[in-house]
Amino acid sequence: MGTKSVFVAACVAMSLLVSPASAADEPGVSATEIKIGGIFPFSGPASSIGLVGRGVVAYVQSINDRGGINGRKINYIAMDDAYSPPKAVEHARKLIESDEVSFIFGQLGTPGNSATAKYLKTKGVPSIAIVSGSSKFTDISEYPLTTTGLVSYQTEGRIYAKFLDKTLPGAKYAILFQNDDLGKDYVSAFKSFLKADFDKRVVTAAYEVTEPTVDSQVVNLKSSGAEALFVAGTPKFAAQAIRKAAEIGWKAKIIVNFPSGSVGGTLKPAGLENSVGVIVGTINKDPSDAKWNDDDGVRGYKAFFAKYLPGADFENTSYLTGYMQGMILEQIIKQCGNDLSRKNIVKQAKSLRHLVLPTAYPGVEVNTTESNNMIWSQLQLQRWSGSGWEQFGGILDASAE
Repeated sequence: MGTKSVFVAACVAMSLLVSPASAADEPGVSATEIKIGGIFPFSGPASSIGLVGRGVVAYVQSINDRGGINGRKINYIAMDDAYSPPKAVEHARKLIESDEVSFIFGQLGTPGNSATAKYLKTKGVPSIAIVSGSSKFTDISEYPLTTTGLVSYQTEGRIYAKFLDKTLPGAKYAILFQNDDLGKDYVSAFKSFLKADFDKRVVTAAYEVTEPTVDSQVVNLKSSGAEALFVAGTPKFAAQAIRKAAEIGWKAKIIVNFPSGSVGGTLKPAGLENSVGVIVGTINKDPSDAKWNDDDGVRGYKAFFAKYLPGADFENTSYLTGYMQGMILEQIIKQCGNDLSRKNIVKQAKSLRHLVLPTAYPGVEVNTTESNNMIWSQLQLQRWSGSGWEQFGGILDASAE
């Protein structure tokens, strides 16, 4: 073999060694596809908010029907963890090690995200727009590959505490909370706002997601004499709490957290007549409200829903949350251009500037930076009238709690 042949053979050998390593730098990415994973509670006690995942899947289908992004279709693999942390970990391992996805997008649930966070970080896999407002995930030094897709529970909780302190000064408040990071974050937000007054003015009751009802907790909270009830949990239990409060004649001012703010997912099961006066903070327009009938963004959502979610409950805004998540995913991938490395995915996810989604409440926009990984940081308070939401006050945000 001549010198030239040896050189060529060496180059071929080197290319065989180098190619797999280069491909491994961008797992899940080919010339025609990007593979992305998602984990949602499609079944189990939080299945009503698992519908967010259905909305994401439907929006991804609409992207692909439009030809994809920059010539690539999205292969979105959505798994059901039934709101079980061990299942979430099992699915994360499969998505990374077997399916070899590029990154995880929109994983829903504080318990599941908490369970998978360390594994994903160790593997160097971004987890973008997670559907959890747990304040710990906003710590960018601890979660450098993560962005959050909900207003932080700390910010949301402080907004409600401030509202109650202003409208019911000196009164006693009751908090019914889910006994995990989700519920505890809201309780700690009230503590940080009320400080020394917390123990004198707030009574709490926890519930486990495995419990069939929260009726006994609601009865006990009423007996405390509280004038307001804040429910920090998921739609199934928020609906039970609203309904039980009505049954026992508790005329408390009721606030529910954003994850439980859906007409179809919470208020209807609770009884629309029982829900009159219920307050929640929102980031979006309610597409079932007649006031938005002529709004271009809502019209676009209605057309999308009719085509991609036929037969689903239009009044359940968990689908809308998924739709908006899908728009954020689309924007991030567009901004990535042809550089779909995990490093650039994180960079672009933290480079969303003054992004206005057509179904976001007017004045609410998306802004992320290297030092702020929260996709949403603003809320508009609204009250259920019996037939629709009535907004009041200005838009509140993390910097003006």
